[in-house]
Amino acid sequence: MREIVLDTETTGFEPSEGDRIVEIGAVELFNHLPTGKTYHQYINPERMMPKEAFDVHGLGDDFLRDKPVFRSIAQAFLDFIGDSQLIIHNASFDMKFLNAELAAVNLPSLPMTRATDTLMIARRKFPGSPATLDALCRRFGVDNSGREKHGALLDSELLAEVYLELVGGRQPDFGLNPTQQSNPTATQTASDWRPRPRPIPLPPRLTEAESAAHIAFIEKIGAAAIWKKRL
Repeated sequence: MREIVLDTETTGFEPSEGDRIVEIGAVELFNHLPTGKTYHQYINPERMMPKEAFDVHGLGDDFLRDKPVFRSIAQAFLDFIGDSQLIIHNASFDMKFLNAELAAVNLPSLPMTRATDTLMIARRKFPGSPATLDALCRRFGVDNSGREKHGALLDSELLAEVYLELVGGRQPDFGLNPTQQSNPTATQTASDWRPRPRPIPLPPRLTEAESAAHIAFIEKIGAAAIWKKRL
């Protein structure tokens, strides 16, 4: 199962008011494990950066001026995410920006059904508790000390760790095969494992004297002994 943990940085809150994406970061997971493959792109928004947005992510006009515009990177981005499920914190925000950018260059939109919202998962799992990315990092002991400002790739990497904790820990499906962990494209998955009888039974741990005492105890109880009943 391939998933893409994704984050964006923008010039503001509303693409309908002219706000644009300035950074996309994404991390690939396979069977809930990071593969090491990432996507990261700064984008020229073709507009001035508001101070409020700059204070959040630190991406200014001078830095973004020579970066590619969205239309020139759109296909490479779509190729990276493929048809995988997208793991996003506050998915409605990022999805509306991505779809606005895609629509502007006449590319198909991404359906909301492709987005798994970790913010909603956190709110269901911990009702009434803070559910920001920083709060979830603190809850799960994820080191976010390098997060002085928002950054799409760093936030995606942190969210990948948080997501694994939200869905049940770093081994949510008990895929403990070390070969599979080092090679996430291996064909064997945790669901392939089934309990089987031991090829060689374990040796008994009772001594002969203990076994004889147990038999004598059962005979003393008689037919009512639970050991004589078949379940």
